[in-house]
Amino acid sequence: MIKKTLAALLLGSVLSSGAAIAADYKIDQEGQHAFVNFKISHLGYSWLYGTFKDFDGTFSYDQNHPEASKVNVTLRTASVDSNHAERDKHIRSADFLNSSKHPKATFTSTKVVSTAEGATDITGDLTLNGVTKSIVIKADFIGMGDDPWGGYRAGFAGTTTLKLTDFNIKTNLGPASETVELTISIEGVRQ
Repeated sequence: MIKKTLAALLLGSVLSSGAAIAADYKIDQEGQHAFVNFKISHLGYSWLYGTFKDFDGTFSYDQNHPEASKVNVTLRTASVDSNHAERDKHIRSADFLNSSKHPKATFTSTKVVSTAEGATDITGDLTLNGVTKSIVIKADFIGMGDDPWGGYRAGFAGTTTLKLTDFNIKTNLGPASETVELTISIEGVRQ
């Protein structure tokens, strides 16, 4: 009887502490704890940085079985912000994101693999500008635990590089600007 009681208390303690169990998370973009940023070369002379301010999504994560994880993100392309109103208007135009015709970009994971370096490769389908392509996000687990408001959170950061012509963006910005690097930092609240 004592062994059963101790085992039940231990299991209850592990579950209530939020230890590594499979869970679903909502990305905390409203609290501004998530970012989708980009970087592209400007004529090969400097870097142009920007962000997307409006997106949401979910992920499932089990620290013991990361390969079972799933990610779904929807981003509003008109929310692009490069800190220059006229440039943002151009980025939203048909020359680039074509936000009026394709107001959303989506990412849905199809496979998650842990690498020998301790990172995670998240393969998935990115739909951008009406084109769907498989991409790989190199992600790192940042941490997880209780928050001050009674919730439980997990966070990740990742990067990927996109070739503009793969997504039907044909505006020629020169050879130094054929790709854009995305940096994604997300914190999710366990549901």
